[in-house]
Formats: sequence, C-alpha cells, structure tokens
Amino acid sequence: GALSAMRLAIIGAGLAGLACAKRLRALGMEARLFDKGKGPSGRLASRRIATPLGEAVFDMGAQYFTVRDRDFAAQVAQWLAKDLVAPWPEAGSGAWVGVPTMAAPLKAMAANHDIRWNTFVGGVSREGRVWRLHLKEGDEAPFDAVIIALPAEQAMPLLALNDIDFMNRSAASVSQPCWTGLFAFDAPLETSSPVLRDGRVLAWAARNTSKPDRAGPEAWVAQAQPAWSQAHLERTPDEVADILLAELFEITGVPPRTPLASHAHRWRFARSTGLDIGPLWSPALRLGVCGDWLLAPRVESAWLSGHRLAEIMSRDLARLLDGDAA
Repeated sequence: GALSAMRLAIIGAGLAGLACAKRLRALGMEARLFDKGKGPSGRLASRRIATPLGEAVFDMGAQYFTVRDRDFAAQVAQWLAKDLVAPWPEAGSGAWVGVPTMAAPLKAMAANHDIRWNTFVGGVSREGRVWRLHLKEGDEAPFDAVIIALPAEQAMPLLALNDIDFMNRSAASVSQPCWTGLFAFDAPLETSSPVLRDGRVLAWAARNTSKPDRAGPEAWVAQAQPAWSQAHLERTPDEVADILLAELFEITGVPPRTPLASHAHRWRFARSTGLDIGPLWSPALRLGVCGDWLLAPRVESAWLSGHRLAEIMSRDLARLLDGDAA
C-alpha cells in the first residue's frame, strides 16, 4: 500500500532508532538508518582490552536496565528467548544485562535493518514535500519523513533549521558527563559485594565479571559522580584513570595493586535529564524525534520513545495518505 511505499530516514541507530525501525516494519513501513558509529553501541557500549591473561571485557556505558512498561517487557521476553539478555541479581532484583555484552540485543536488532554505518549526517533540509540528508559523500534524497534518534545535544543542530519548538525542547535537555574507569586485575578483588554505589567520587563500581556469561580476567568498571566528572572534564584520560583507580581501592577497601589494564573513557553526554514528554512528531513537516532524553534517563525510555514514535507516525501518515487519496 501507500504506507509501505513511503521513504523513511532514521538518523541514529542506537536503541531508540532501532526500536522505531522495528515497530515501523511491524506496521508495514521500512526505514533506512544512518549512524556515525562503526556499529551498534551508544550507551550500551562495551570495550575489549588485551591483557597478559587474555582479553578483558567491560560494559562501559549503561551497567544494567530495568523493566516497567508492558510493551518493553514483551520485547525483553523476546530477547530472553534468544539468550540475548539475563538477570543480574547482584545489582538488585529486576536488573537485566545483555549477554555476552550489554550491546547484544542492539546488535541483534541492527542485523535486520538497512543501516549506513560510518555515516555522519551534517544536516537535513526540506524541499517541497521531501527531505534531503546532507552527507559528506553527497546528499541522500528524497525521503518522505525523517526521524532524529540522537542525544539532545546532537539532535539540536539538525532541528535548529527545521522546527524551532523541537529545537527548544532539545536545548532544555542537558546531559551530565561521566568519566568511566576500566580496570583489569590478575586476581579477584576481595570485596564484600560485586556492586558498590555512592562513593565520594565514584557513583558506581562493579565487577563486570560478576555479570552472567562474562569471561576473561577480573574486570571492574568505576563510574565517577556527575559533578566530579564535570569538574574534571578536560583532564587527560591517564590522569583520570589514576584517580579513579585509587577511588576504586578506597570504595572496595582492597589494598592498592597494579592493574593488568587501566583505561578512562569520557562520556560527554552520559545521562540525560529526561523531559517526561514522550516522542515528538510534526505531521506538517513529517519530522519525528525520539530518544531517552524525551522521557527519562533509562534504557527502557530509549526503546519506548522509538516504539511509540513509530505508532504515532503510522496512524498519522495513514490518515494523511487517506486525505491525499480523497
């Protein structure tokens, strides 16, 4: 039908963009996704670091996710049936992780869609009733509708020239930064718990190897408090790694020792404020926006915003096409 012939572009192939593409397909519409990364990760990123005892693996973004919404619960049940997720009781009842890394569900979703990786979209513009995407290698056109599924700070320049209200919404969502330390050791750190929260400098420290299906040497992830990360945003990764390692020993009560591997990663836009307004859709422009920042700073919120945007678009575009046909 007319809906299936519509050309849709989604900018951003993180969880929000992929959830949107998946739901659009279920509703009879196909989308092409564009992402500046080389593969699916975003806030569900993991990192592998070589050590003398083999590769150490770290979930360096979101540490786990929770489930509240019925639709998301159905999605998690599908992931569970495919062994893409598992409970992580050490982080509390209701904590879930991807297996063997946080990005596993994302990679499975991405495998089913037309995605242009390593593709930075420098701008979008509307000419008449169609959209053009401005890429380094030339423009990609035409699209009938565009969906922006990016963090607020990255969405803002794309929205600025197209919808002032949407741009103002993105400007209202300020993300907090997070310095994250990744440390591998030659033997387990003898701690009271594999998960420690709310230290003076560290908001979170966890034994990554305590998660289900994690192999490799003893691996710890230490995430700094937002205020500390903001105050030390421009320090070098080596300086920050040394400080976070000292804080890890402090919070665990373990005598300091030399790690097999030590790395600090700066998340400039780690945690969104969450506007609690739901996805944005302009029927006049055929422009949509989704992302966790429109709801709340949770993995579930990213998925929900994309899923719900697809449902809003489908209803609205069906109505618009009926009007055009009349």
